[in-house]
Amino acid sequence: MFRPKIPSMPAPTGVVSPPAVVEPTAIAPGTPTSPPPPARMPAAPSRPVVRLTPGTVLALVGGGTAVVLVVGAVLVSLLLAVAITGMSVAVVAVVLRSLLASEAKRR
Repeated sequence: MFRPKIPSMPAPTGVVSPPAVVEPTAIAPGTPTSPPPPARMPAAPSRPVVRLTPGTVLALVGGGTAVVLVVGAVLVSLLLAVAITGMSVAVVAVVLRSLLASEAKRR
């Protein structure tokens, strides 16, 4: 039940062709030819140019400022959560130490 079952290799189906044989060919040195004259480069397709108007610049600056403020608020809240957790763990450690010390003195 707990032994792994090793699958068997399936038999090939259909017609199996033998691998093609590649025969080497001799390379004969040719006569050097002059390079063809340079062809005229086709005109590059024009891309749309981004035009920044004062309204779009203001929108970009406002959006960037909003992103920075949101990310800053999230990071500060995470730091505050870590600080509160650390303080609460420290308080619990001091209380437990006090309880264990007073228990040891009673005996």
